[in-house]
Amino acid sequence: MNTPSVDSPFAAQLATQLTLGLPVELVALTSTYVPQMAQLESMAHSHPMSEGNLADCFGYLYRVLGLKLSAGSDANTDAASDPDSVDGLLGFAIVQQIVDEVTLLDICLLPSQQGKGYGKLLLNAVVASAKASAAVVLMLEVRESNHAARALYQKAGFIESGRRKGYYPIAGGKEDAILMDLAITQE
Repeated sequence: MNTPSVDSPFAAQLATQLTLGLPVELVALTSTYVPQMAQLESMAHSHPMSEGNLADCFGYLYRVLGLKLSAGSDANTDAASDPDSVDGLLGFAIVQQIVDEVTLLDICLLPSQQGKGYGKLLLNAVVASAKASAAVVLMLEVRESNHAARALYQKAGFIESGRRKGYYPIAGGKEDAILMDLAITQE
């Protein structure tokens, strides 16, 4: 599968700086990656997005950033030797931008690669992309029970801005969605 280079919103130089010394690379994904993305979703989320929903995230208002194994990565690293990687795809992030507001719709990482800093890497790339596209705010929602993700977002400067009561399905009921915002400052 041919992977396009990182486009200008993701600034190739910044992508290289973010992944320096790591066995991964940040790439702009195309809709040809939808089956792999759906497979990752089903491994990482209790209620994954469907292939159709994922396919709808490729268009004018959307950007999809992938985290892939580097072509020259050392086969002895945890990421490079992960048998669960989906054709080298370890994770992805989907954002939607409307004027100067960016919404992080999904961030998904192979479960075996969680807790290793790759989620932070994807989030940093999303923030950098939002900044490069002149956004003033980056918004997201997260399951109330997803403490690891909430901690990651808080460390990145996101603040809780609201709740959607009973928004997400869980076994035996529903849980709240926590709304979080990050003000983007232009320097």
